[in-house]
Amino acid sequence: MRTPALFRRKCWPFLAAGLLAVAGCSDSSEPGGEPGPGTDGPGVTPGEGSDCLGAKFLTTLGKNTVLVGAQMEDDTAKAAPFDVRYLYLAAGLFDSKDACNSCASGCTSDGASCSNSGGGCGWWGCWQYDQEPPGAYVRDFIKAAQTNGQIPFITYYEAFQASGYTEGEQQLKALNDSAFLGRYLADWRFLLKQVGQEKALLQIEPDMWAYLQFFPKDGKAQSTPVAVKAANPTDCGSQENNGAGLGKCMIAMVRKYAPNAKVGLHASAWATKTDVSQNTDASFDVAGEANKVADFLLSVGAGDTDFVTVEASDRDAGWYEKTTGSAAWWDPENRKLPHFHQAFTWAKAVSTRLGKPHIWWQLPVGNMSLPNSNQKWRDNRVDYFLTHPGEVAAAGGVGMLFGAGNYEQTTPESDGGNLVKRVKTYKDAGGQAACVKN
Repeated sequence: MRTPALFRRKCWPFLAAGLLAVAGCSDSSEPGGEPGPGTDGPGVTPGEGSDCLGAKFLTTLGKNTVLVGAQMEDDTAKAAPFDVRYLYLAAGLFDSKDACNSCASGCTSDGASCSNSGGGCGWWGCWQYDQEPPGAYVRDFIKAAQTNGQIPFITYYEAFQASGYTEGEQQLKALNDSAFLGRYLADWRFLLKQVGQEKALLQIEPDMWAYLQFFPKDGKAQSTPVAVKAANPTDCGSQENNGAGLGKCMIAMVRKYAPNAKVGLHASAWATKTDVSQNTDASFDVAGEANKVADFLLSVGAGDTDFVTVEASDRDAGWYEKTTGSAAWWDPENRKLPHFHQAFTWAKAVSTRLGKPHIWWQLPVGNMSLPNSNQKWRDNRVDYFLTHPGEVAAAGGVGMLFGAGNYEQTTPESDGGNLVKRVKTYKDAGGQAACVKN
């Protein structure tokens, strides 16, 4: 597959000196050229949108075409008509039992003061001027997105970062530590209160649900002990003390504290120990494997969510090829596996099983004109997705969100303007209806 799932890292913004920083081709060595301009040709036509999950979901957001968005800087967010802007929260937690009331005094994270004079701390709630109430980092992000007419999308990726454990099986041990989990769930509650009554999209813990499925021998969330009740008796007292109870509690907390937000869990293509995104066996049961992931997510509460997130890769294909020697390309002609149609088949099966539309998240930003060097890597996902939006919609996709998976990857600011150009072309063409029939 790509970099093994257990060693993946996420890209997250940070505070420096007390200042806010919001922050394939075929499997050969000769990738094909990028797709041409335009959108899907004949053969993909609008369907009965009122009858499809995607159209209903988009209507609740005031939209009627497949969303396009990115993790990006302010200038980029204003350079094209993006629908969505997303943000990572991935860092430490406050040391107290509940969220701090002030960043300037009495607030620490991993022993470090959260005051500006102390150099800043690891808790995202104080990534700001310390005289402002904690949480301004997120409140300001939401306001900035709304000012641009964009929907704020927040990825909450705290369990691993704050646990102090190695990523994967080890980090799951922290979930059964009631003191740690108590602070973790208090932080989740604090985030939801910053969202408040605003309309936003929330993604809960990418990768974590996959680990909860991947490591137990029986693949069940109930097999991993989690100190849910002791950690948060107020919000989670009726839930089971296991992975299933944790998922259900976190989803229920969204409904309680951020009632206008939409929430989704993350479906990982490798959660079943077979990475479907890199499968090369034409006889492999792609939909059957997707159903295993969907059934697991249902066990942790996905039936009560609004959408599910899926991803193509955490890094650019060119980066993988250059740094690991592995070929992570998807064939844009859909002749040789792995290819785009296989990925869409998997995503469609996940959505169908869950009864939820899906959003492609953290899609690599690289393009085929780049030199394949630091932050300028080749990839074909931007070009394929934005020139084949009908295929995305036909599979039940309602969003295409692009962004770097770590600091070495191509960003919307280092890609030579390709993403902005593609988004403008997509929007100028009228966008893609959420429901299509082939």
